Amino acid sequence: MSKAAMKRTASMSYSISNLMIRNLRDVFGENDPARRRAAIDELWAEDGVFYDPSKGAIRGRDEIDRVAGAVKATHPDFRYQVTAAPQEYCDAGMVPWISGRPGEVPAYSGRDFVIVRDGRIVALYMFFDMRP
Repeated sequence: MSKAAMKRTASMSYSISNLMIRNLRDVFGENDPARRRAAIDELWAEDGVFYDPSKGAIRGRDEIDRVAGAVKATHPDFRYQVTAAPQEYCDAGMVPWISGRPGEVPAYSGRDFVIVRDGRIVALYMFFDMRP
């Protein structure tokens, strides 16, 4: 098997659900910049786009890394928690989550909707839940 084929096979070993959960934990929930970047390189396509409702389209691994690091720096003690089983359909998935300090009322909640190609995230649309 060629190197390219092995790499494709390895990248396709992650389910969409696994990609979404790992993205919350290992990208947006990670304080260590080196581990965060390694996770981005593993989980995201090079041309991946993160659509943030407040910042617009964040394109490419470098920008996703920059934004994820900036978000984590604003509240390094917050943790993401999945609130229901992820859903998958074809090349897409959705997962609801909450975030906040462990043991406290969540500071915010939302859901991620992803599109996956060749075992990597190519687009992630983040939706915040509206508070009354």
